[in-house]
Amino acid sequence: MGINFYKRLFLLPGLLLLIAIIIFPLLFSIRVSFSSWNVSRSGLDFVGGANWARMWSDADFWGAMLRLLNFGVVTTSIQYILGFMLAHYVWQGIKSGRLFRLIWLVPLMTTPSIMAIVWRSIFREDIGAANGLLKSVGLSTIGWSTEIVPAMFTIYVAEIWQWTPFMFLFLLAGLLILPKEPFLAAEIDGSSPTRTFWRITLPLMAPISIGAILIRLIESSKIFDSIFVLTSAGPGNATETPTYFLWKRSLTEFQIAYGATLALTYLIVMIIVLTIVAKVLTYISRPRGW
Repeated sequence: MGINFYKRLFLLPGLLLLIAIIIFPLLFSIRVSFSSWNVSRSGLDFVGGANWARMWSDADFWGAMLRLLNFGVVTTSIQYILGFMLAHYVWQGIKSGRLFRLIWLVPLMTTPSIMAIVWRSIFREDIGAANGLLKSVGLSTIGWSTEIVPAMFTIYVAEIWQWTPFMFLFLLAGLLILPKEPFLAAEIDGSSPTRTFWRITLPLMAPISIGAILIRLIESSKIFDSIFVLTSAGPGNATETPTYFLWKRSLTEFQIAYGATLALTYLIVMIIVLTIVAKVLTYISRPRGW
């Protein structure tokens, strides 16, 4: 037996683990999606595309997908802008940079459910600090959990506060490894700080920025803790996202087969959307002339 055999043999444990934790559950979910498995009816009887037809006409599911798209774009954009600003200031040599980094790590090190509980106490309509502040300046209180726009606002605030530090640290790491030669050349040529940022810093940071944005888009698509604690998808289903919708259908209503169908659809849509986003960001970040 040649050396190639032993190479493949050493790859076998990892391949088996991959099959066990990814491929098999995926294939099993596909099979379940073509059954009628639920809490009252077990077994993998074949029902054809009934679940898929139901999914295509499920307005609540597609409404949740649109809300997630809006949520992901808004929160990730704000996180990126704030994170880049903070990282750039620290990179430029702001005093107490180490202390600044440590302070910004606090939200990131706290679990999302705990942070959501903290924000829920702030936005409580009766004794919360937010309404207390409004009262103190003579303004009327806001129904943070009973009105659609304020409810969305609370989730946005919680997520931006929680995950901006990730963007900050990710982008700061990228700034710290940038080559110094282009900046020295720009300084010698008399380039202004603004021009240097737009023409050198931002283009050089493009690959790292794309990676950070994609990671946050993936993570934001899985949001559940904040919604569960802050609004419970209310008022009505105004703040419901696909993950909450899947949890409700699969684990509270026990529609296992339909939940598998929704999960597969969600996976396919996210792969397509993230691929398009990556292509668009790559095209936008291509170097342009001075």
